[in-house]
Formats: sequence, C-alpha cells, structure tokens
Amino acid sequence: MKKGRKSTFERLAGKSLNRKQRRQLQQRFDSPEPGLELIHRNAAGIDVGNTSHFVAVPEGRDPEPVQEFGCWTADLVRMCQWLQACGIETVVMQATGVYWIPLYDQLQQHGFAVVVANAQHTKNVPGRKSDVREARWLRQLHSYGLLANGFQLEGEMEKVRTVWRLRDRHVKEAGRAVQHMQKALTKMNVQLANVISDLSGVSGQAILGAILEGERDPYRLADLRHERVRASREEVARSLEGNWREDVVFELRQAVEQYQFAQRQMQGCDEQLKQYLSALPSALPRPRRKEEGGSGSDSETARPAKKATRGNAPSFDVRGELQRIAGVDLTSIEGINVMTAQTILSEVGVDLSRFASENHFVSWLGLTPSHDISGGKVIGRGRRKVQNRVAMSLRMAASTLRNSPSYLGARYRYLCRKLPSKASAVKAMARYLGILVYRMLTKGPEWVDRGAAAYEQKRGDAELASLSKRAAAKGYGLVPKAGFQPSAIQV
Repeated sequence: MKKGRKSTFERLAGKSLNRKQRRQLQQRFDSPEPGLELIHRNAAGIDVGNTSHFVAVPEGRDPEPVQEFGCWTADLVRMCQWLQACGIETVVMQATGVYWIPLYDQLQQHGFAVVVANAQHTKNVPGRKSDVREARWLRQLHSYGLLANGFQLEGEMEKVRTVWRLRDRHVKEAGRAVQHMQKALTKMNVQLANVISDLSGVSGQAILGAILEGERDPYRLADLRHERVRASREEVARSLEGNWREDVVFELRQAVEQYQFAQRQMQGCDEQLKQYLSALPSALPRPRRKEEGGSGSDSETARPAKKATRGNAPSFDVRGELQRIAGVDLTSIEGINVMTAQTILSEVGVDLSRFASENHFVSWLGLTPSHDISGGKVIGRGRRKVQNRVAMSLRMAASTLRNSPSYLGARYRYLCRKLPSKASAVKAMARYLGILVYRMLTKGPEWVDRGAAAYEQKRGDAELASLSKRAAAKGYGLVPKAGFQPSAIQV
C-alpha cells in the first residue's frame, strides 16, 4: 500500500494503522465474531468459474458450508435448490467474464437478490484470498454490507444492448475489410484511394466489382465512377493502371466478400433491433424545463433539426424510436448524433433514478478525476481506468464540437484554452454532455441552443464579477474606461 493512503477500514476507524494494528484487525475480521454489524444474515457467496462454481453459505446451515457445483443448467438448478434449503435470501458474486450471466439469470428466476460486485472493491479490504476461499470471503464481506451492487440493465433493453454491441462488432469488421481492400490495391499499384475518398461508397464498390469480374481497361473502369466524384475521368483512369497480380486479386476478392458479409450481418442486426425497439413501451413526453446552458421555454426558437446520420447508421428511423422510448430527443444536444444516442440508451436505459445524482452518473462513466483524499487533503491525482462504451461515445461527441458555432462549441473551445491538454478538455466536455443527458432523462428539458455568443457573454459576466469581488476585497472598485467599446465576441 502506498504511503499515506488509507484502506476502507482505516477510513472507517478514523485513524491510521501501522503493520501490527493491521494484522490485529485482520485477525479480528477472520474471527467468528469480529464485532461488526451483520447486515445480511442470510447471504451466500459464489466464486464464479469456467467449469464450476464454489458456493459458500453461513456456518451451521449445512454440514458442508462450501460446495462445488457444475456450470451446466441442471447443476445450476440444484445449486439454487440447495441455497433455498439453506435459507439463503441474497447472493453475491463477481462479474467474471461472461460466465456469471447464466448463473445470474438462474438465481434471478429462483427469487434470490443477486449482487454483482466489482472485483476491485473486494481488494479494498485487507485479507488473503485464494480460489478455494474466495466464495467464503465474498459471503463474509457481503454479510457485513461491504460490497456494493453493480449497475445492471433492466427490462427488455438488455436485448437492445446485445444486438447493438453485436452490430458494433460488424461495423468494425467492415472497417477492417475496407483497409484490407486498400492494402491489396496499393500492392498492385492501383491508387484508387487517392481519387475516391471511400472505397465502400457507390463508385468504389462498382469499380471493385468490375475489377473482380475481369475488367482491366482503366477508362472503362473510370466510367463507373459516380457523377459526384470530383476527380476527372483521366485522373481516375491513371490511378487504375496496375500490375494486376493474380494472388493479390484473389486477396482483394476475399476482402470484398468479407466487407459484403459484414454489411449483410449489419442489416440483419438492424431488422432485429427495429423489432426490439418497437416492442418497448412509449414514454410520455416530459415537460420542458429551463436549465443552465441552453434549455428554454416553448417560446424560444430551437435550432433546425439535424440531418440524418449516414454511413454506418441503421437503415430505419432510429431517432424517432429513441425519442418515443425516452420521451426526449437526445440528438437535440449539439454533438450527440443518432449513433451516440442509441449507444447511451442501449447501455444505461431510460431510467437513471438508480444514480443518486448527475455527479454519481458521470463518476460511474469514469469522466471524473481520480482524487485520493486522506484527512481532507488530496494526496494523489490520476486517471481512472474505466472502460465504458457510453463514456467513449461522449468523448467522440465532445471532439466534434471544435468548430461548432453553438453554446457547447464555445464551452469546448474555452476548455481547450484553459486546460493543459486536449485530452483533458475532451474529458471535461464529455462529462458536461453526460450531465446534460442525465438531466434530460430525469428532468426532461429539451435542449435549445443559445449560440456561442450567449456563452461568451455569460463567461465575460462571470469574469467581471470575479474581478469586482477581488477588487472589493482589497478595498478598490472597478470603474469602466471612458470611451471603451467592447470588441466583438469571438466565436
């Protein structure tokens, strides 16, 4: 343990512990009566594994309080029956890969209150753990209420999340296939990517299809380009003069087939996703409410609707479905498009009441700084290692605000000037976007952009108020300069 950092028990005890005191505390915790208050008397702990699970119940409930069960369904049912016979009401386990999911579903069906704990939380308490003792250790921690339950997506939205994550994998596979196509063309000195920006577009796929069918005349291939391609026929034809190696053409064919297969898989996911979204209940439109930074009343003029997202967006009206389900339009926030909104709702759902506040929500996303506090003082700073799909999407949304003439765009540019690095500005802006998402899903305001000028005016007023306060503290007052005209606000 690093010098100056306290464990959970040390913070609760209110004083620092030396090595001897920590050893005594560990002996107390391992004793049958450690003197701590029992929160969950009928608790069991499960060490999740690939081929088997170790389950521990309190002493006296069974002659063998720790037993091993197989991972097949029949044994999982037998495990649940054994837990019911032991009088167990709540079960704790760690999220180990995907092995915990079938066990979690089976326990839920049998009426147990299941707690899926973060593995990092069990390391905050001193103690030695092994594979054999893990189940008993988890049960003991949970019985004293030392483990918090992780976030679990409820209802039918879990189906949406499964399909959306699968679709994201197909999108990435299609992107790798496009890179493979470009590599094969470059090996044959076919510089098509220099005159056509996207090989997966209409022109690129038409030309690649003709090449695979045996066409080698560069001018006939150039005639297949779309009319919107800026490069001339001569330029495209010159870029299509290559050596046409047989082995590389075969490689190109494999890459094109891989891309087309990924596209078909994405289309199948779109159909399934549309079915799941249409089955979700509609939410009543929430009333508008004035909030900081951009919400307004009905009398304010909202900015024009965004253009439909192209590229890898689903083929149906996702925006309309999401607005119907959530009761608000998340895409009304500048920087958040249909893909980002779909990722947010599929990962966290529409009910954020399980988060105590907006600060708890962005902390769960990993968008808050890591401050190690001891004795009321910050003793360490760093980055939190949190892998969260919503946070990644919000970071991408924040980076698109660089040249936006909107309120959020002005805020992002100010953060870029204020913070030491661009990564810090992106994270801070992503945090603010997460707060706006939380407010919309809980309070229901619709975002009405006031423009960059409004943010610059608000920031200027805040700076002037700060200067006035500092001057008053020194016994001075601010007097405007005669004839001074403020310069135009830079957006």
